[in-house]
Amino acid sequence: MSMILKQPYLIEELHRMTTLHIYLPDDYDQSDQRYPVMYMLDGHNLFFDEDATYGKSWSLEAFLSTYEKPFIIVGIECDHEGNNRLHEYCPYPKEHSFLGPLKGNGELFMHWLVHTLKPMIDMRFRTWPSREATGIGGSSMGGLMAYYGVIRYNRIFSKAACLSPSLILCAKELEEEVGEDWLHPDTRLYLSIGDQEMSRDSQTLYSYLDHFASITKPALSQINIIPDGKHNEASWEAQNKMYFDYLWC
Repeated sequence: MSMILKQPYLIEELHRMTTLHIYLPDDYDQSDQRYPVMYMLDGHNLFFDEDATYGKSWSLEAFLSTYEKPFIIVGIECDHEGNNRLHEYCPYPKEHSFLGPLKGNGELFMHWLVHTLKPMIDMRFRTWPSREATGIGGSSMGGLMAYYGVIRYNRIFSKAACLSPSLILCAKELEEEVGEDWLHPDTRLYLSIGDQEMSRDSQTLYSYLDHFASITKPALSQINIIPDGKHNEASWEAQNKMYFDYLWC
């Protein structure tokens, strides 16, 4: 039976505690197998409705319990205080934005994830620590951070699931980031948005994501416009198989 461990952990760079929601596969204690790892933002929303901010999770435990490939999932709980999640999940400081001024603590967060959290996970659990077996994922601002993470730390992550990503918030900075960083051609990005999220037609939504896919070439990208998709956990849950199949094919 799968296990989900909840572990308090200090993010020194941000001077705060978080909770890690760590999913271990069904056979973890009965084998000596090593597993690929997905690091995922808003970890409290991944597994159980009772932990989720709005009472609905991605039901990721139920999905993975029947999925053909086993994984370790490391869900990282966001900062729930005030607007701190927005500050933490934006990789660049923004004096003016449609969300107001943002401190841009995302790079501090990613530095901690790459240099502190991942080494701890690789030491404590039976992971495949290689880049090819390491991915990152998130939705909304977490999707922005997943996109940023796979670009900025492409030597660490080979895959990113970016669901309903708030890329427009940092469009200029991301374009400059891509221009500065080399992406391995085996990099895979899953980009999606629901057709009910904005008052735009599907072609406009596709063009929005296609722009961010095109600037990451030679990385491979899949773009999904989700029919009747909304900006919520139910819509993201419905994509579990889509992004796992694409990223880990």
